[in-house]
Amino acid sequence: MAEAKWYVVHTYSGYENKVKANIEKTIENNKSLGEQILEVRVPMEEVVEIKNGARKTVARKMFPGYVLLNMEMNDDTWYVVRNTRGVTGFVGPGSKPVPLTEAEMKPLGIKTENVSIDFAEGDSIAVVAGVWKDTVGVVQKLDFSKQTATINVELFGRETPVEISFAEVRKF
Repeated sequence: MAEAKWYVVHTYSGYENKVKANIEKTIENNKSLGEQILEVRVPMEEVVEIKNGARKTVARKMFPGYVLLNMEMNDDTWYVVRNTRGVTGFVGPGSKPVPLTEAEMKPLGIKTENVSIDFAEGDSIAVVAGVWKDTVGVVQKLDFSKQTATINVELFGRETPVEISFAEVRKF
């Protein structure tokens, strides 16, 4: 089996979520594809908009017209993705898709390496790097896809949830 890598697919503008749904439906209907196409993402970011003096947080597509796929590249997967309604092609020269590098994946919050951790939800941990360095908190939630832990820290006399990278914390 080939190694799964992240690829970028170009879509018609506004069709990103439809393409994601169509590919996921195809995977659901063909179980062998589920082992080759592992994840389909439309990268989103939280943006604060101010309209008529009111602040509003909205989710906005980071890359309109593009969808990210974590998949093993072979003739079958290429054919399925390329012939999905709304897809115009893979990003890369000609018809040869080029996988994203580790450096390109990092700003998207998608990490390919797995970090093993020695703590679980409910454990006390100490932050050893970053803005919250030397802070102690209790793990509330672990997100292995983003490689982050949500901990409660005391801020202005209140318990406040903070999301911190696995690399920045140690078991207390």
